Amino acid sequence: MSQAAANTAPLDVSAHGFSSSLSADQFKALFRGHPGGVAVITADAGDGPVALTATSVASVSAEPPLLIFSISSQSSASDVLERADTVIVHLLDAHDIEVAKLGATGGIDRFAQTHRWSRLVTGEPVYSDVRAWVRCAVINRMDAGTATVIAAHALQSHIERDVHPGRPGDALVYHNRTWHRLGEHSRIED
Repeated sequence: MSQAAANTAPLDVSAHGFSSSLSADQFKALFRGHPGGVAVITADAGDGPVALTATSVASVSAEPPLLIFSISSQSSASDVLERADTVIVHLLDAHDIEVAKLGATGGIDRFAQTHRWSRLVTGEPVYSDVRAWVRCAVINRMDAGTATVIAAHALQSHIERDVHPGRPGDALVYHNRTWHRLGEHSRIED
């Protein structure tokens, strides 16, 4: 068992004795109005590469450089991501919409187009020409309802298209079941 797997700690919500809870539909309705940045996460635990699109990626700490994301147990990539010691988190912009759609489409080989990806010297699958990617070591996993929250330590990164401080760039955002581009037109204040 890997060190990351050994650190798995279940979150038992029922132990807290809550008398009521939002329904799944109520919870989904809440978050439809809350936009999320778009990332694609790839990994290979030895059985071949997997990928999935996620809007749950968040930075946690700059020192040490840590991030988190969650994966649904319903995802076809969940088994591999539960076992992988390292992952690649691709941070996308609007120019990467096809990669985002690829990771979000079920029932397909997300690596069939061999010109779109390669392997790092360390073995992880990485999509080419995306805005940025970060190679991470998985340091902890926590079961949370029907998902797993993964904490990862950033080891290596590449920025293809940098976002200048104070500029909106071309961020890719998922909001209310639709892809959106942030840009100068969406800026509210300086």
